[in-house]
Amino acid sequence: MTDSVYKIIELVGTSTTGWEDAAKNAVNKAGESLKNLRIAEISKLDMTVEDGGTIRFRARVTLSFKVQ
Repeated sequence: MTDSVYKIIELVGTSTTGWEDAAKNAVNKAGESLKNLRIAEISKLDMTVEDGGTIRFRARVTLSFKVQ
């Protein structure tokens, strides 16, 4: 078995429907340009509020991928 090296990045995904979709949006977008995605960890959840109502859910996602 070979040793591996992983890079860790942080992304913020958004959604108008919920935090789960916000996190999925971040991972899916990263997957369009990054290969070998490994682990996604939710580090923070928040939302934007305007005029007393929720406008957008946000999920801060720490994502790791294997460096080739």
